[in-house]
Amino acid sequence: MTAAAADETRATEEWFVTHGLPYFVDDLRAKVRRGLARPRLLRLLVVTSVIGVAVGIGVGWWSDDVGAGLVSGATIAALVLVGYALTVLRTWVIATWAIRRTFGSLGQLFPLVTRALPLLLLFITFLFINAEVWEVASHLDGAVMWLTVALFTAITVAFLLVRLPEELQVFDDQLDADRVVAGCRGTPMEGWAAAHDREAEQVMRQERMAGLQKVNLVLMLLIAQIVQVLLLSFAVFTFFVVFGLLVMEPDIIRNWTGEETLRSVPFFERANMELLQVSVFVAAFSGLYFTVYAVTDEIYRRQFFTSIVHELERAVSVRVAYRALRGQDPG
Repeated sequence: MTAAAADETRATEEWFVTHGLPYFVDDLRAKVRRGLARPRLLRLLVVTSVIGVAVGIGVGWWSDDVGAGLVSGATIAALVLVGYALTVLRTWVIATWAIRRTFGSLGQLFPLVTRALPLLLLFITFLFINAEVWEVASHLDGAVMWLTVALFTAITVAFLLVRLPEELQVFDDQLDADRVVAGCRGTPMEGWAAAHDREAEQVMRQERMAGLQKVNLVLMLLIAQIVQVLLLSFAVFTFFVVFGLLVMEPDIIRNWTGEETLRSVPFFERANMELLQVSVFVAAFSGLYFTVYAVTDEIYRRQFFTSIVHELERAVSVRVAYRALRGQDPG
C-alpha cells in the first residue's frame, strides 16, 4: 500500500469512528470479533452470574428483602454486561454518535414526536386519573416496579430489533457506482472513489454488507430510536409529575391508594412517592406505546428514516470505497 493510500485509509478509519461506525474499521472489527469469541463470552457469563448472585444475596440478607436482593443482583449483572459491551465491543462509540446526533437535531425530532404525543397524552391522562392505576402502581414495591420497567424496556428493544434490520436491505439493493461516488463526497474517500469507481463497483458485486458491519448499522438505528423513546418518556414523566402536583390532592391519593399516610418527598409539601411511582409507571408504558407506534406508523417511519438515511447511505458508500482500497476480505 502506498503512503497516500495509507493516509487515506487512516483518515477513513478515523471518519468511521467519529460517525459511530467502529465495526467498519477492519482492525477494530477483528478486536470485537475476539471479544465475541465463545470462551470469552462463557467466562463473562460466569463472572457476571457470580457477581450478580453475590450482590443479590448480600443485599437481600442486609435488607431482609428478597425482592430488593433480586433487583440489586440483576442490576449489577446488567451493568457488568453493559460495561463489557461499551468497552470491549466498542458500543460506546455508537452510543456517543447517537446521543450527539439526537441532541444536535432536536428541531427535527420535535415534529416527529408531536405526531404521537397528543393522542398518547390524551390516552394516558385518563389512565393517570384512574383509581385502579393508582392502586396497582403505587403498591408496587421498588423491586417489582423496576422489574416492570425492565420488562417494558425489553419489549421495546425486541420490537426495534425485529423491524429495524428490514430498513437496511434497501442500501445493498439500490447501491451503484454513481451512488458510491456521490456518497463519498465530503469524506476522506472522495478523491479515491471518483478515480476508482470501477473497483468500487466490483466490491459491490462481491461483498454484500453482512456480519458485524450490518450489526453496526442496526445498532445505530436502535440506539438513535431508544434515545428518542427515552426523551419522550422523560417528557411524559415530567408532565405527569407537574400535573399531579397541580390537581391531585393528598386526600384523593390516599383514597385511591388505600394508604393512610403518604410517603412524602423531602422539601416538596405536595409531592409524594406515590405520585412519582405512578408517573414512572405511566412514562414506561408511554415509551412502549411510542415504540409500537414508531415501528408501525408508515408516516413516522418515513420521516424518521428520511432524517437518518443520508448518513447511512454515506456510511455504506464509504465502506465500499474503503473495502476496495484495502482489497481485503470483509470478515
